[in-house]
Amino acid sequence: MVLQTFLLGALTMGGWVAAAFFFRFWRSTKDRLFLFFAGAFLTLSVDWAALALTNPMAETRHYVFAIRLFAFLLIIVGIVEKNRKRDRS
Repeated sequence: MVLQTFLLGALTMGGWVAAAFFFRFWRSTKDRLFLFFAGAFLTLSVDWAALALTNPMAETRHYVFAIRLFAFLLIIVGIVEKNRKRDRS
């Protein structure tokens, strides 16, 4: 149980680091795909932090999957938007 909480904390930190890198890339390129990825990693970080602070065994609950679904939808929307922009020009 302690190791699982530690690993969820490490995942949370890694998600924040990935979000910071994508946010930095967005600031330098103004490409919205990086902003969507930063938002997705922040959302996943919140999910992992909530699991670490509550019961990690509750990972199969529907609200946990809803948070993850939102994060992956952000990634899909970013990719679709990036490809649509390229098709229009």
